[in-house]
Amino acid sequence: MKAAINYLKILAAGMLLLVLPVSCDTDEFLENANKANLTDKTQWESETNADVFLNDVYSELPNKLNQTETLDYFSDDYNISHYYTASNWRQGVTQIPSSSTDNPWGGTQGPTYGYTWQNFFVKVRKCNTFIQKLTENKANFSEAYYNKRIDEARFLRAFFYSEFFVHIGGLPILTVPLDRNTMSPEELLQPRKTFQETFDFIVGELDQVVKGEHLAVKYNLSDKDAGRATLGAALAVKGWIELFGASPLFNTATPYLPDPGKFVHFGNFDAARWAKAAATNKQFIDKYGNGQRYNLFADLKNIFRASNEYNSEVIWDRQVVANVGGMGSSYEQRGGPTYVLGEYRSWGNYNPTQELVDQFAMANGKPITDPTSGYNPQKPYANREKRFYDAIVHDGAIYKQDWMPRADTIYTRIDATYPNPDRTNQIDLAGKTDVGDSGYYQKKRLNPDAAPGADASGQNYIFFRYAEILLNFAEAQNEAAGPDASVYDAVNKLRARSELPALPTGLSKDAMRTAIARERRVELCFEDKRFLDNKRLAAAATIMNKPRHNMVIRNSVPANNSGVWVYTIEEEKKYKVKFEPKQYMSPIPQNVLDQNPGIKQNPGY
Repeated sequence: MKAAINYLKILAAGMLLLVLPVSCDTDEFLENANKANLTDKTQWESETNADVFLNDVYSELPNKLNQTETLDYFSDDYNISHYYTASNWRQGVTQIPSSSTDNPWGGTQGPTYGYTWQNFFVKVRKCNTFIQKLTENKANFSEAYYNKRIDEARFLRAFFYSEFFVHIGGLPILTVPLDRNTMSPEELLQPRKTFQETFDFIVGELDQVVKGEHLAVKYNLSDKDAGRATLGAALAVKGWIELFGASPLFNTATPYLPDPGKFVHFGNFDAARWAKAAATNKQFIDKYGNGQRYNLFADLKNIFRASNEYNSEVIWDRQVVANVGGMGSSYEQRGGPTYVLGEYRSWGNYNPTQELVDQFAMANGKPITDPTSGYNPQKPYANREKRFYDAIVHDGAIYKQDWMPRADTIYTRIDATYPNPDRTNQIDLAGKTDVGDSGYYQKKRLNPDAAPGADASGQNYIFFRYAEILLNFAEAQNEAAGPDASVYDAVNKLRARSELPALPTGLSKDAMRTAIARERRVELCFEDKRFLDNKRLAAAATIMNKPRHNMVIRNSVPANNSGVWVYTIEEEKKYKVKFEPKQYMSPIPQNVLDQNPGIKQNPGY
């Protein structure tokens, strides 16, 4: 049984502190091992007791595999159903919510993915309380324990900030728990900080954790502390936020909309921001990567298996345990082929677009737009690169997961001879059933060991893996210095794993930028990266104002299928797409603005 189970049992114990009664009898507690009886005094008397509190902070990491909407729903990588918040967002409907909400069913607040204004500050308060209480009771702990746990809490706080920052921009920076009984209104009503100040706080905290070297560089599956913060995680998040900040949407003197408070942009362009992002990601590669503790996992297809957790590529993840209510993953229930072996199995949500499919190269490494690539639009799935077959379920694909008793062939064509097309995987252009809308289903990230079901999967959610470090470095270095040998080396490592030839030499900076973007989109597809890339590169205003496309396959003699199957790319017509510049950042709830005059709304709302 995997190590995560023991760890998540501790998480569950920590969560009980929120709901169970607290005993006031200290003597009784000392004779009672039930941690539900911890008081504020006894909580900080020992390392074991303090860990219960910190484990509850870890439980605040969103279980993103068990959430209804992924960030990819808000990108051009998926065609999605009409009843989600993402559907409204993709039609340009984003409004100020009256209060914090993460409603996925027709909401208009934009993407949340585990964070609302309210629950973000609950997470931060828990971190601040732990740091404060551990410091006040420092005499009760060994120096090694104190240093390690303080840096874990600082990392978690910085990570929570980083995840909300990418959706909101500048945030109030809180480093102590607020107290109505002792603090003045001025102390309680903290103003919103600028983009620069928030960025500096996140990067500074992570930098101090890395320099402190109190945490392990990496954990393996068998380690009892697997799932806790590491130096690798801290440096990876630092490098990502620096790349995010260096990108065109923010690294500018001209914001996407007027921003006098500088909440969503730096206020100037500085090329050195690219160089700093490159240096941090290079530091990771040189100090921790290249097989020292982290490396590319040889079998990308199986990197997401529960049995392969904490492999050489995994840097930072969220623990998940199968068949435990609220702790398992329902990811497979929401996506993948709707019908498998004739039985309804999933909601059919994860429908890759033709735009994404077209980014996968041919097996010879050439893009399908290259006239010498060998691509045949009437045989579009022949001789594609390995990652295509690992990630995409296409018409005629042989589909076999380990939980299945036998293989199935998935057809997404329109077959007029079938008596009940609603009971197949035939493309559903109207979006009236759970059957896929695009002509494709997703295979990547589906746990091959778990049949679709509520909380049925136990694979961890990976926030960062080593492949992204290589891509982050390549992008930043290309922008800072051009396509030097180190840029080629980083990208070619990924291509080699996917059995693709190296990039052609002599690429210009612009050509390399295009190559890196394609590599990033393919390598990291369905990992909640595309939405943020569209945002930071200021590309969403162009990309998300264009309709996505489906692959529609009809027989030339539909009465009896005696003709040939004709592949036609058709525009998605369920709704009219629209993107407004204000949607680059999410709105702040109205009740937050009403309660705190120091909080100003994001541009355009």
